[in-house]
Amino acid sequence: MAGILYVVGTPIGNLEDMSVRAVRTLQEVDFIAAEDTRVTLKLLNHFSIKKPMISYHDHNIREKGEAIIAKLLAGENGAIVTDAGMPCISDPGEDLVRLCAQNDIITRVVPGPSAAISALALSGLNTSKFVFEGFLTTNKSGRYENLEALKTETRTLIFYEAPHKLRDTLNDLYKVFGDRKITLARELTKIHEEIERTTLSEAISEYQERIPKGEYVLILEGAEQEAGEVKFTIEQAIELVLTLSAKGTPLSMAAKDVARQTGYKKGDLYKGAIEQQ
Repeated sequence: MAGILYVVGTPIGNLEDMSVRAVRTLQEVDFIAAEDTRVTLKLLNHFSIKKPMISYHDHNIREKGEAIIAKLLAGENGAIVTDAGMPCISDPGEDLVRLCAQNDIITRVVPGPSAAISALALSGLNTSKFVFEGFLTTNKSGRYENLEALKTETRTLIFYEAPHKLRDTLNDLYKVFGDRKITLARELTKIHEEIERTTLSEAISEYQERIPKGEYVLILEGAEQEAGEVKFTIEQAIELVLTLSAKGTPLSMAAKDVARQTGYKKGDLYKGAIEQQ
C-alpha cells in the first residue's frame, strides 16, 4: 500500500507559528522533502526532529520527484516543506502533488502561515476578492505583457518581490497601472516586520532614498469598476431581489430595481427569485 505525502506549512519568520500538528507530522513521517535542506535543518533542530531529508527544488524536480514517488509507492510516508510558508504556492511542490495525483498517492495538507494571505489581511485594501501573482518575471517584455493583462483587473493584486528588485518593480507597476493604493509588507512575523500603506508614487519617492531590505509582499489596489459593470454574481443579485421582496417591495419591482443596479436581465432575476421562494 502506498504511503501518504503531507504538505506541511512552516513559519514565515517566527518559529512560534509552527503548529503542534506540523511538528507531530514531521516527527512521524519517514522522510522530508525540503526546498533547502540547510534551512529546514535549522527548523528541525529547533524542535528536536531528526529525519532523512531529500533536497527538492526547481533544478532537480524531475529527478528527485521520481525518487520521492518511488518511496511513497513503496509504502513510506513523506512530508514536503518549503523554506517558509505553504509549499506548492509559487513553489516546485506543486509538481510533486501533481505526480502524486497521477500515481493515486494520497496527499494531506497541514496548513500553516502564508505571507500572501498574512499581508492581505493587514493591507487595509479589499480582501473579498484577490489575485495572487507571486514573483513577476525578470524578462522585461514578458513582465510588461503580464502587467498589461492585469491592467483592468478589479480584484486586489498580490505580488512577491526581493529587496534588490523592489525599485524596478514599483516603477513598472506605476507605468502600467498609474497611481494606486499599495501596501508594502516587509519581514512579516519577524523582529523588523513593517506594514506600509501608501500609494505607488509615494512608495517610489520613498525608495529613491531608502534602501529596500528584507522580503516584500506587495498588495496593490485593483482597477476601478466601470459604470454599468456587473458587481454581483447572479446568485447574489437574486438574493438581493428576495431581500427587497421580504421588506415589502413587489417581486417584479424588486427584480427591476436589482436589474438596473447589477446589469442582469429582469426576467432572469424574477425567475430565479420565484424558484427560490
